[in-house]
This record gives sequence, C-alpha cells and structure tokens, in this order.
Amino acid sequence: MVREHCPGVMRAYGRDMRRTAPTPFSPAFWRSPLRGPWLTSVLGVVLLGGITLLFLTGLVSYAAYNPDLDPVNDQTPDKGILGFYLFSWPTDPHWLYRLNQGIHVTLGITLIPVLLAKLWSVVPRLFTLPPARSLAHAAERLSLVLLVGGALFEFVTGVLNVQLDYIFPGSFYPLHFYGAWVFFAAFVAHVVLKLPQALRNLRQLREEKDDLVAPEPDEPTVSRRGALWFVGGGSLLLFATTVGQSFDGFLRRTALLAPHGGAEPGSGPNGFQINKTAGYAGIRTADTEEEAWRLVVTGRTGTVRLTRADLLRLPLHSSSLPIACVEGWSTSDQWWRGVRLRDLAALVGHDDPPDVFVESLQQRGAFRHAALRANQVADERSLLALTVNGEDLSPDHGYPARVIVPAAPGVLNTKWVARMTFGDL
Repeated sequence: MVREHCPGVMRAYGRDMRRTAPTPFSPAFWRSPLRGPWLTSVLGVVLLGGITLLFLTGLVSYAAYNPDLDPVNDQTPDKGILGFYLFSWPTDPHWLYRLNQGIHVTLGITLIPVLLAKLWSVVPRLFTLPPARSLAHAAERLSLVLLVGGALFEFVTGVLNVQLDYIFPGSFYPLHFYGAWVFFAAFVAHVVLKLPQALRNLRQLREEKDDLVAPEPDEPTVSRRGALWFVGGGSLLLFATTVGQSFDGFLRRTALLAPHGGAEPGSGPNGFQINKTAGYAGIRTADTEEEAWRLVVTGRTGTVRLTRADLLRLPLHSSSLPIACVEGWSTSDQWWRGVRLRDLAALVGHDDPPDVFVESLQQRGAFRHAALRANQVADERSLLALTVNGEDLSPDHGYPARVIVPAAPGVLNTKWVARMTFGDL
C-alpha cells in the first residue's frame, strides 16, 4: 500500500488550527442577527418614556417625606442643590402617595425586561476599540458607561428595597437618591446624543448598516418583532405579578413577586398589611399597658401627660385613609378613629396648628421619630388614632396610639406614639 500525502489539505488544516477564536473586542464575536439600530431604537424609545416617569415619580416620592422640614425626615443631608424642587407636601388627594409610589415601583419592575433587552442590544459597543476616537466619541462612551452602571445600580437597589433585602453598603435612601441623579444625568446626555438618530432608525423600512449589525450573522430563529413580543410578554408577566400589592382582596393574591402580596396577614378589623411588627420594633407589652403608657404632649403653654383613657374622653373623630409605603404596597382605606392632631396642639396652646415632632416607643430601626408640617397637623383627617375599623389597634398596628395623616408615606404615620412636641421646626 502506498501512503499518499495531501500537503494542501494539511496546510489548510494547519491554518484552521492556528486561527484564534474571536474575542468580544472583535465584531465577528457578536453574531446575533437580531441586533441592529431598529431594535435598539424601539427599546430606547420605550425606556425614554418609562425612565423619565420613573425619575419624576421618584422625585415626588422624596418630596413626600418633607426632607427639608427636620433632620429626622432627611436621609440625604448633603443633597444641596439637588433639593431645589422640594415643596410642602399636600394632604389632598388623600391617595396621592399611594398612587405615586404604586406607579414608581410597578413601572420600575415592569421595565426590567426592556432594560435588559436594551443592554443586550448594545453590548458590542461596550467593547469597541479604540475606546475613544474623538472628544465627542469619548463623551458618548463616558455617558454610556455611566448610563449602564447607573441603570443597573438603580434597578438592583430598587428591587432589593421592594423585596425588603437591606443588603446595601449604607442607607437605601441616599444611595438610591444620589444614584438616580447620576443615572438620569447620563440618561439625558445619551438622549441628546442619540434621539435624532433613533427617530431616523424608526422611520427606516430597511435596516441600515451599523456597528450593531453582525458582519457574519447566524441564521435567525426569531424575527426582531418576535423578540419585541418576547420582551413585552416578560414585562406583562412582571406587571401582573406585582401590581396587586397596591390593592386588597383577590388582586393582592396575584402579587406573587411582592413580599406584601398574597393573603392578608390576619383576619378581622386589624387584618390588613403591616410594615413592621411590634416585635421587630422592640415594643414591650409592659410599656404599652394602660398603667404604664402615657402620651406626653408639649407645646407653647407647657406639657400635659395623657393616659389612653384621657384620650378616649376627648372629642373623637373618624377618617378613612390608606397605608402606603415606599416599597410600593398599600392598603385600601381603613376606618380610623381618634383625636385630631390639631386638637392635641390646642391642648398645649396652639390654636393655629404648627409643625409637630413625633417620637415612638420603637427601640430600633429607621424613622423612630418623624416630623409633620403644619398643613398636615391642621388637616381635620389627621388623627392620633386609637381604633381602626371599629376595634382597638393591635400591637402590630401601633397600640396604644398611632398617627394617621392623609397622603403621607407610611413611615411618617408613626406607631406606638410616646411623645408629641408642637412648634415651628
């Protein structure tokens, strides 16, 4: 048998063996046939509207804490000029904070698939070499880095807060607040640079050649419109399993991804959602018993100490108000009954209701103290509540007394109230 050599084949085989696989810095590495300016532009336009609304509702949410009223309300004391827009938070409509925070959280979670798809569509640009071809290109790349990093930071910290996983390297409030400004500044810069091109891409019937288009694409298994339907389906699923936390009854049971979704925590008049339990807050039964507890009210004419029985002998009033929290969950209106805050102010010499500083029996955790503006104290629906839905407050809902104010974030509706100091803050 004669062995024949095939030098041509061996040389070709040798070249294939020496060829190195493409790296992410090579356009040949990215082979998806879906990437292109049209898909990126569609996702970008959706995010343009969604992120703008997220930012605005986030600013409104921050203003609801009245952070410029007192240091205990201000979790971002070094905000400086970033607090330029702050205003006195109103009490009407009484569901204002409930609506704003429900939109903010639900929209943020709903946009997650869109954000991930957008990042996937532009990921080749993160590996483009050289990093900067001109000053304008360098500015664009810098805005892209801040945009991607800021988006991931804001969405991750937001989701962790909603899920009550406080694993941040600091307080959620300053991290999310300052991160939002950095992210939105990069977002605005990116929009200014890219919006005209994005609008042109949307009007194109045929895909233009672009650095996002793969030079050697794989065979498509789905169309770009099919990919958009897939992303939209993911967003719809997240929406359907989140939005119910802002409602009661059956809809709350659909909020499978929310800690305050599912069944109510109990039954009866006190069987609605709770932010923090008495046990978590370190409330001892001995401190809330009738013989031990006293409400200390201080104002212009001095200090009075009231037992719960003393409060029950004062004129009592009712208000139907919800509880709404920063994590996006809320309850329907509950029927509260107690003493008006403005009547307590009058007991210590304030016929014209001023601000009030409220202190709780709570031993640990944020917002053990809270400040309320004069307009909140003056509202006739603002109560030091003693009962809810016709029954005494349960320990978890703030027994022996709690504050309830229309349109205020849940943490400002202080539970287990021990002291109230009326006066200008």
